[in-house]
Amino acid sequence: MDRTKKLLLENKAWAQSRIDINPEYFSDMAKDQNPEYLWVGCSDSRVPESEITNSNPGQIFVHRNIANLVVNTDINFLSVLSYAVNTLQVPHIIICGHYNCGGVRAALSPNSLGLIDNWIRNIKDTYQIHKLELEQVQSEKEKINKLVEYNVLEQVKNLVHTAIIQKAWHERHAPRIHGWVYDLDSGLIKELVSIKPGIEIDSAHRYEF
Repeated sequence: MDRTKKLLLENKAWAQSRIDINPEYFSDMAKDQNPEYLWVGCSDSRVPESEITNSNPGQIFVHRNIANLVVNTDINFLSVLSYAVNTLQVPHIIICGHYNCGGVRAALSPNSLGLIDNWIRNIKDTYQIHKLELEQVQSEKEKINKLVEYNVLEQVKNLVHTAIIQKAWHERHAPRIHGWVYDLDSGLIKELVSIKPGIEIDSAHRYEF
């Protein structure tokens, strides 16, 4: 059987299972969305945000890219962020990386991988910031995982530096920002940081409203 046909069959079974529990499930879902979270995650197929958090459709608004980066020139990400913060008014944003991330591993390699070099340059910059600490780590696995954590923390910082977040903090004292890492080996999520709205921001990245 064509593998895509299998997906379509699974979709029918899933839809029917929802209707069996609640005949109005899809009609209610179609009316509107009111998610509580914006999830900024990695594109890795092993990290499905709804499944690892045991969430239902409608709870998490999602943006995913290689190595869960917050890049200030990425119009796709900024559009998602603007819609989530200004229109949906999510109270929480989660940036979630994962250990043994391929994008982070690639950033530690001197080999050119083509177009993706331009994207993971952002992770190389994070490595440079934390170079002294990372070079003290002996094993390659531990170094990758430590850089995964530093990468999440840097992306949280990048998010705080956006005018979108600072304006929302000024106007409605939300959203709260969380930095997480998912462990593929255990299935558990580790919280690295949780930032309340209104923290002090350095003058170079602070906007006035």
